[in-house]
Amino acid sequence: MSGGPDGAAGASPAGVYEVRVAERAGDREACFAVRKDVFVGEQGVPEDIEYDAHDPGALHVLAVTEDGVPLGTGRLLEGEAAAAKVGGDPAVGSLGRLAVTREARGLGVGAALVGAIEAAARARGLTAVDLHAQTHALGFYERLGYVAYGPEFADAGMPHRAMRKAL
Repeated sequence: MSGGPDGAAGASPAGVYEVRVAERAGDREACFAVRKDVFVGEQGVPEDIEYDAHDPGALHVLAVTEDGVPLGTGRLLEGEAAAAKVGGDPAVGSLGRLAVTREARGLGVGAALVGAIEAAARARGLTAVDLHAQTHALGFYERLGYVAYGPEFADAGMPHRAMRKAL
């Protein structure tokens, strides 16, 4: 288990899990595998738009069980990579690609991933985090302190809202 700004630990019926910055060998591939299962497999997002030019420079976080089974992932964009998503403000990061496997939903993994991304944003001196939430997930993000703004819009054919949380 790890704690602090790079990760958090939690428990699930499957056992203890760790949330960490995806820096170890195989971590990024595990992140992409979770995204493929959730976004491409479950939600029908075309694979060619799920992965983008921001992935190589993004900070990725990964939730894994004690025995290394990936449970969820998310990423943080900052600076120029985030500019179009956050209205050009260099002090605001962009949280995105948050995905939790079907088996791990409801276990606190998503909230732990968001917390790790927020900790990384704070450590980088960012003052807020924006995200584009699927409308069915608005309540989840509101419980974590995010506030919706602007009109609903479509992304990958699904309705979304922009949300922000001051850090």
